[in-house]
Amino acid sequence: MSSVDVYRWLEHTAELGLLIEAASDEDVFREALAAFTELIGDGDTREGDRLDVPVALRAATVADLLVAWLEELVFLADTEQLVPDAAQELRLEPGELRAIVRGRRGAPRPIVKAVTYHGLEFVREGGRSRAHVVLDV
Repeated sequence: MSSVDVYRWLEHTAELGLLIEAASDEDVFREALAAFTELIGDGDTREGDRLDVPVALRAATVADLLVAWLEELVFLADTEQLVPDAAQELRLEPGELRAIVRGRRGAPRPIVKAVTYHGLEFVREGGRSRAHVVLDV
């Protein structure tokens, strides 16, 4: 991850927009995980049971993969009580994402109801990647 990769939250009524700028498409997905963790994190500094969850997703476009990625993180937080730390072995190929989501069991805040396609964007400009996705909260 480059020191110039960034994400920031954009407020919207009952929604939260996430804008990510990164050095590569893969780093967009890593930053999305970091932003998600910041949003749902339980603030607990104690170590819970460690989890490594393999994830394999398919979608028509890289933007659709970003939605699927965030939906998977929501699902893992809801069903496994996973507070993710990192995406290991993250690989993007046309129409496919594979990674191992590493984290711990905790008490993630159930803030995100859904990941939407409203305003969805994923572009590459000047050797960088930029994405925008909206979460229903």
